[in-house]
Amino acid sequence: MNPIHAADYIRILPELVLTAFGIAVMILDSLLPEGQSRKGLGVLSFVGTLAAIAAAFYQLNWYGTAWFDMVQVDSFSVFFHVLVPAISAVCILASLEYLDRQKISSGEYYGLILFGTVGMVLMSSAIELVLIFIALEISSISTYILAGYRRRNAMGTESSIKYFLLGSFATAFFLYGVALMYGATQSTSIPRIAASLTGGNSGPLVFTATALMLIGLGFKVAAAPFHVWTPDVYEGAPAPIVALMSTGPKAAAFAVLLRVLFGTGSTGWFWLIWISAALSMTLGNLGALVQNNVKRMLAYSSIAHAGYLLVAFGAGKEIGLTAAIFYTAAYAAMNVGAFAVVSHIGSSGEKYVTIDDYAGLGRRSPLLAFTLTIFMLSLIGIPLTGGFFAKYYVFSAALHENLVWLTIIGLVNSAVAAYYYLRLIVVMYMREPSLDAAPEPVSPAMGSALVLAAIATIYLGVVPGSVLNYAAKGAQELTAVPNHSTTVTVVVPSSR
Repeated sequence: MNPIHAADYIRILPELVLTAFGIAVMILDSLLPEGQSRKGLGVLSFVGTLAAIAAAFYQLNWYGTAWFDMVQVDSFSVFFHVLVPAISAVCILASLEYLDRQKISSGEYYGLILFGTVGMVLMSSAIELVLIFIALEISSISTYILAGYRRRNAMGTESSIKYFLLGSFATAFFLYGVALMYGATQSTSIPRIAASLTGGNSGPLVFTATALMLIGLGFKVAAAPFHVWTPDVYEGAPAPIVALMSTGPKAAAFAVLLRVLFGTGSTGWFWLIWISAALSMTLGNLGALVQNNVKRMLAYSSIAHAGYLLVAFGAGKEIGLTAAIFYTAAYAAMNVGAFAVVSHIGSSGEKYVTIDDYAGLGRRSPLLAFTLTIFMLSLIGIPLTGGFFAKYYVFSAALHENLVWLTIIGLVNSAVAAYYYLRLIVVMYMREPSLDAAPEPVSPAMGSALVLAAIATIYLGVVPGSVLNYAAKGAQELTAVPNHSTTVTVVVPSSR
């Protein structure tokens, strides 16, 4: 067994940074007088996420395994170590205004976001199934509590309990899958499992183990048929936390799925992914069509987007993995931005969350309406937005692997989705205001959150090449096998 060196600590540096800031926030919270604003703790937490991003970039010179080959730093893990703290940073900025409006004075809110982020980033670099399970629990426990943070609201309590109970079942499925995989291969290390399954030596036990892990992770990404919790939990949870829940844990869970499905070399899961992708796209979009609550509409939308992402999983190989990694980043930018707008417009007690409450927003608050329009157009997949290139690469990867019917289902669902996204835009610009007053002024923190999300959305739609090429590098490393080198060539079509 190799001794632990300084390099081992560098390879978990973002996790250490986030943990240190989380502990500092919890300690300082106990020293502040009761009832005093905790906005300063939010600023400290924001600095912590930026420090974690800087630590992730520092890891670019420290690729390799650490901690007895349980953690691996590569382009794939660094990508998610930048993406997930960036999501948390924007959600913290949106929360600074939200907590004051909701009269919530509790620094542990920010501490839980940081600790949850620790679990999410660790999931992306862990290459040992038991460590993945521990990281999953760190992330889950934090989000279970955060989902019920609106304690004075019955829906908030229901949200937390429902998320906890169903999440516990999902975790059990994942753990049973890990146990069966160990029974089949005598290891929980992903590289060793891959070596054991070399040559497609996958038996019924391996297939069952993979299926059980898929069920557990399918819950975390809100993929059908494991999606039933999503609308109720998203409706009851605080809007900034929904922005985090719908993107951060999803990104981390998809990273684990990529490691498990393509890193272990297990087979037989293709049709499970195919069916889940088709169901997620269809049920998510059909459910969103009939919603009048914006949070529930976006909840069903997130189910549909999980389906689009699973299409890339079905395509497999480097081209599919590249599309999946890029899609994760694009979806995070536009969805965090959309929920940040919902958070601001909802006002105290999140009273204004129906589509009718957005009537005339283009006149009442032109900048908010314009920002939300950008996010809605990106969710549709309109050119010059990140959503367009994300869907383009997913469906291109699917066609490249002859997944014609899955591509057709995806395109039809994209057309259906355009209706409810455009419906919100029409209400904002073509209906008389249903509220007498304009929304409250946007605070500098909320404005920064919206600007960052909008810039990321446009950037990924106008010049996606650098992010896409880095995603391709991560995909290539993820699927690399000894003595075999594959070069991924990414062609970026003109956005004009």
